[in-house]
Amino acid sequence: MNVTRILILGVALAAGGAAAYLVAGGDDEKPVAAPAPVAQFATTDVLIAKNDIGMGTAVGEQDMQWQAWPAATTGASFITKKDRPGAIEELKGAITRAPFTSGEPIRDGKLIKVNGAAGYLAAVLPSGMRAVSTEISPETGAGGFILPNDRVDVILSKRPSNDAKGGKSPVSETILANVRVLAIDQTVEEKNGQRVVVGKTATLELAPRQAETLTQSRQLGTLSLALRSLLDASKVIETDDNDQKADINTIRFGVSAGK
Repeated sequence: MNVTRILILGVALAAGGAAAYLVAGGDDEKPVAAPAPVAQFATTDVLIAKNDIGMGTAVGEQDMQWQAWPAATTGASFITKKDRPGAIEELKGAITRAPFTSGEPIRDGKLIKVNGAAGYLAAVLPSGMRAVSTEISPETGAGGFILPNDRVDVILSKRPSNDAKGGKSPVSETILANVRVLAIDQTVEEKNGQRVVVGKTATLELAPRQAETLTQSRQLGTLSLALRSLLDASKVIETDDNDQKADINTIRFGVSAGK
């Protein structure tokens, strides 16, 4: 009897030990895999426009701020805090040659530092160019649809010099082609989208020889501005500054007579 009890007790102890081993082994937790490291992009602080800035606007400190920018996409024209930590103070008061949108990097090429005596128009004129004004009307200025920064042709209409009796038809010729309009009257930029401006004076960006041609032509007849398409305006026209006749095309009775 004692032997039987001992055997039963031994079996029970063995079973209990096995169960305890299984339970202990089941509680072992597998190690959790560490999350894959997130790639870190190098950044640099770039000077950007804090809000929309219109053309011809004096930039203030409140218009600019530093913002982290991916270093790999930072262009050579960008202003970085690492290279120019005092750029905000340095550029304060500069005038914009072109508008900035909010978040756009500030670039020196779109700003002009002017002294107190220099006007905006003199500052934005490219080197070697002149600003020349001419009178216009709704009839000679495309009905008022010509706006600053548009491209136009200047057409001279006059009667032949040998037509003393006025019997011959007027002659029209394009004296200047693809010139940029700097301003209409005192307007250098339209706000809140494009709108019709019926001005009395158009200021054009011209080379010195072109300025002479325009000034002389005002004494010979009536000048009209022909608005060019945006597609045509983007084309570069080769002109010889010493020979403005390269741009002249005489029109008689609606038919081109050539250059």
